[in-house]
Amino acid sequence: MPMNSAKPTWKERRKVVLVIFDRSKMLDVTGPLQVFNDARLEDGNPAYEVILASETGGPVTTDTGVTLDSERIDDVMAGPIDTLLITGGAPAQSTAATASLRSCLAKYLDHPRRIGSICVGAFILAELGVLDGREATTHWEKCRNLQRDYPSVIVRPDSIFVLSDGIWTSAGVSAGIDMALAMVEDDLGHVTALALARRLVLFLKRPGGQSQFSVELRRQMHDARGRFDDLHTWMRANIGSDLSVAALAAEARMSPRNFARVYHRDTGESPARAVEQFRVEAARRLLEAASDSIQRIAHRVGFGDDERMRRAFLTAYGVSPQDYRSRFGQA
Repeated sequence: MPMNSAKPTWKERRKVVLVIFDRSKMLDVTGPLQVFNDARLEDGNPAYEVILASETGGPVTTDTGVTLDSERIDDVMAGPIDTLLITGGAPAQSTAATASLRSCLAKYLDHPRRIGSICVGAFILAELGVLDGREATTHWEKCRNLQRDYPSVIVRPDSIFVLSDGIWTSAGVSAGIDMALAMVEDDLGHVTALALARRLVLFLKRPGGQSQFSVELRRQMHDARGRFDDLHTWMRANIGSDLSVAALAAEARMSPRNFARVYHRDTGESPARAVEQFRVEAARRLLEAASDSIQRIAHRVGFGDDERMRRAFLTAYGVSPQDYRSRFGQA
């Protein structure tokens, strides 16, 4: 897909166009909109001009019933565009529903420096051929459909967002915020993006390769009754201590054998696996925020040595602790 891939010199606002349509998902629009709107250049001036655009212009009703005003795509694309993002929503998955919109967009795919999609907006890019031969993601519920309908797309169902050969795609809803922050970091640097994330009371970003389901969400989905919530709180507070099955069973006031059986039944994972995941999560937070050595962090969270922590990190995130720190740690 031909695009102007050269990064701009960030001395003035660059135009970001969010393409919307009837029943676009509200947060797919407003999440990235807020991120780009609040990003600032070194002199304090806005880094981006954000425009909502639709095929015909005028009011567009989102899936929440809230109406957003928009400009006509043909009018917006007449000038220079830095970033073009296709938002999500139920119509985006239908080739019939988006045929006219795709025809409109097809004329302008070589205009922006950067193209991307939010949530199921990936289906529109896929139908336009933008994702052929590229890695991409979308909402976890629709990844199988995307792969089935567009076999030339390399679907990454676990990723929160994917950058592949200049094309960005994100997973569902709030992942559009993560992707927008990643774009700001790519444009303006880690320090600027981190300051923006703090103003918005957000993490700078979850790793693009991190699963759409957090470890904690998976656990909560299995343990719907919350039987082990108190135990998990205790585990976090004692992450560097003895968290053997015997110690966990004693805290849960159960026999070790019964505890191991019931815990696996209710949470979907073994106690040992849960402990490793809690320790990886604790180590991740320290790598992002603390200046301790990796060896010191491994000891603090109970891994004992940095090699055990490295293996656990590779399993959880596909990167080593050192690589993770260099990407997501404090600058």
